[in-house]
Amino acid sequence: MASVSKEHTEHGVNGGFIQVCHGKKAPLQRMKKGDFIIIYSSRIKMSSTEKLQHFTAIGKVTDDETYSFQMTETFIPFRRNIEFYNCQESSIIPLIDQLDFIADKKFWGYPFRYGHFEISEKDFNLIASKMLQK
Repeated sequence: MASVSKEHTEHGVNGGFIQVCHGKKAPLQRMKKGDFIIIYSSRIKMSSTEKLQHFTAIGKVTDDETYSFQMTETFIPFRRNIEFYNCQESSIIPLIDQLDFIADKKFWGYPFRYGHFEISEKDFNLIASKMLQK
């Protein structure tokens, strides 16, 4: 699971990559080729207070490479290549009570503060079933 604004998610989907935790390398290195990733977007834009609270993308890690990418002269974040699937956004709200990674349902947003974390196959399948509906 990655927590990324919708605006940044769209850049990643269009470019076939993911960048998490302000470009840190370590979280990306924990992923392996064939792992799946779901992106949760609490906001539309990182610099905005406009809430979204939706799962916005789902994909699969395509290789074992973690690489740097120079975005500006002073910002060189790390990325991983992802094959994103065609999907529909899905609100987290109706799923909160069913998701095991949310221990305290009253403070359900807390896990997303980590920016990137592993979830169970059960939780993944529940979220994916909502996003990959036709």
